[in-house]
Amino acid sequence: MIMLFWLIILGLMTYWLLQRGVAQITRTPVWLLWLVMMTPAFIWGTWIWIYDQKPIPAGLVIIPFIVCPCLYWFLVQWGRLPPPSPESDIATATKPILPLEKPSFPRPLDQQEEDILRSCFPWTVFPLHNIEYRLQAVICRGQLRSNPDRAYQTIRDNIQAKFSDRFLIAFQQDLQDKPFFALVPNPYKEKADNPLQSEPLTRPILAFCLFLITLFTTTAAGVEMANIPLDAWQDHPGLLLAGLPYSIALMGILGIHVSVHYLAVRRYQMQTTLPYFIPIPFWLGTLGAFIQMRSPFPHRQALFDISVVRVLAGLIMSLPLLIWGLSQSTVVPFDPKTSGFLNFESLNPSFSFLLTVLSKLILGAGLTSEHAIHLHPVAIAGYLGLMITAFNLIPIGQLDGGHIVHAMFGQKISLIIGQVARFLILILALIHSEFIILALLLFFFPLQDEPALNDVSELNNIRDVIGLSTLGLLLLLILPMPSVVAQWFNY
Repeated sequence: MIMLFWLIILGLMTYWLLQRGVAQITRTPVWLLWLVMMTPAFIWGTWIWIYDQKPIPAGLVIIPFIVCPCLYWFLVQWGRLPPPSPESDIATATKPILPLEKPSFPRPLDQQEEDILRSCFPWTVFPLHNIEYRLQAVICRGQLRSNPDRAYQTIRDNIQAKFSDRFLIAFQQDLQDKPFFALVPNPYKEKADNPLQSEPLTRPILAFCLFLITLFTTTAAGVEMANIPLDAWQDHPGLLLAGLPYSIALMGILGIHVSVHYLAVRRYQMQTTLPYFIPIPFWLGTLGAFIQMRSPFPHRQALFDISVVRVLAGLIMSLPLLIWGLSQSTVVPFDPKTSGFLNFESLNPSFSFLLTVLSKLILGAGLTSEHAIHLHPVAIAGYLGLMITAFNLIPIGQLDGGHIVHAMFGQKISLIIGQVARFLILILALIHSEFIILALLLFFFPLQDEPALNDVSELNNIRDVIGLSTLGLLLLLILPMPSVVAQWFNY
């Protein structure tokens, strides 16, 4: 049942990503591309469904993993649409600058406006060499002769003084690591000029209703975890109180996680929606909570701070609940066929170093490698919060970990780190078959993160240390306990 649920979620996410991205550049039907990309998941899911805990053969993992992406690439290229303009030599450097909802073609600057623009680039800061007109940006290339922060602030203020809010000014690096300025038509000015056509930024009634619905669905899920039948609490609604420990704990973790994210975004004066919870009427009762940012990150420091504070907030809220919940949990015999990291009635903590240490310290000598844990509902909530933290810390694309490595090392290096992370998770999945769906899902996540407006200025040393420490937490969460440490703990 759980495997089917994840296949459905993966299938919907894959189709949505293909429809949003690849469908715009190829004539190949989206359903065919979707079928090719989902084939490995179908093969691996079928194996797990038939053979249960039996490891998937290496050939059955590697062959679909290699053949399907190659076939996918061939189908995309076979039906590829011609580019809209021959001026595409730096498209990869300019296209992801801002999350524009639709292409916007800037009006070419006349000679007088171009002279005004040139005057905005002081010789001592960023002497301008040439101006290039592209489909979605005016590219200003030159030589950086000042601190990146000072250069961006100076030139941004100069351009805004001359052109008002006509442009958003981005400071980025091309594939050769040479900095350039890009003037992009300001989509927020158009929305401000046409308020009736713009989507409301906040919907408090919708946010509140989703919160109430999620509170109910998580409470119902908590009742099921307390082994109370569905018809029992329907006949006696008072039994719903048994689901509140799980519901309040999980809603608290998600609420703190998303609220801190919201406050951090607002601190940098970025536009965002209110937090929205996602209810589901089965299993965990929710798929989490989110906010949707409607403006770009102003600089890499904001990208880093917002991502780190969200991770740490979720961790700080999850750990105490997990520790208390483990103290109320019980030890059960380990069953190779059923025990795993998604079975809350027979959880095998050995896949995670941090979880194993916490469980051993709290449950004591009664927990060995021959035992599993029957989690208390509060422990389930804390455990889920820990797993959400681990997932967000994976350094890929627009996950928090991807934001962190992008802010620390720049976008170019973050792409390499993301690709390496994908293959490392795949290797981990060969050891623990439960990670197969996660490994496959990560290959559908785009590696490229959205650049900040000032994507050139680097972080200070303190933030670099915090970032490395936060990424080190990921290793504690997803790597198993070494045998030497396990012997020391008598596990």
